[in-house]
Amino acid sequence: MSETTAIAWTEKTWNPWHGCTKVSPGCAHCYMFRDKTRYGQDPSVVVRSKSTFNAPLRWKEPALVFTCSWSDWFHEDADAWRDEAWAIIRQTPHLTYQVLTKRPERIREHLPSDWGKGYANVWLGVSVENQRWVERAEMLAQIPARVKFVSAEPLLGPVDLATALIHLDWVIVGGESGPEQRPMDLEWARALRDQCESFGAAFFLKQLGGHPDARAHDKAVLDGRTHTAMPERSA
Repeated sequence: MSETTAIAWTEKTWNPWHGCTKVSPGCAHCYMFRDKTRYGQDPSVVVRSKSTFNAPLRWKEPALVFTCSWSDWFHEDADAWRDEAWAIIRQTPHLTYQVLTKRPERIREHLPSDWGKGYANVWLGVSVENQRWVERAEMLAQIPARVKFVSAEPLLGPVDLATALIHLDWVIVGGESGPEQRPMDLEWARALRDQCESFGAAFFLKQLGGHPDARAHDKAVLDGRTHTAMPERSA
């Protein structure tokens, strides 16, 4: 649960709590479940972090912060701690928090009372692994936020985001990695790239997937080029 990260679209990770429960096929081979099991911990139990809850208060330089990389910000078992975590976000406007969830149905009722059109330093995102879960993006489209994004990783099938993309700012695409990785068809990635171009959303190709080589960073090449577009950060 290190603060540093090799994830190409962020700069730090913050885990005020960790542990989660699986809700859809994209969760099947989640690294958090694998790693916590290796550490002898139960990954299905959501617990408040003793060491990292207040970590952003120590970070003085602007940074992109992937929030809850080992859990889900809107998990029901974290309801008791979320208000305190929102307070930390308010106290650190120089940090841009990338909040990604598979539980968009819980977002609206668990935003802070002063959310308004969204905090300037919070990006809200949902995971969409195939067409079955496009409804997550459609739910997100109806919620106010300064930046809205979709993470199509692991991309397990074709996805048509046309009904939501007019409200979205960014789409991340990635094939699955790890020993049980399921392959990503490049045509699925091409389709999302073309949709982003049509609707003016930034497109970021994180990795093509595979094991032991996930074909990430400069190896994430689609039709002769890498794709690393991102929204502008608040700070």
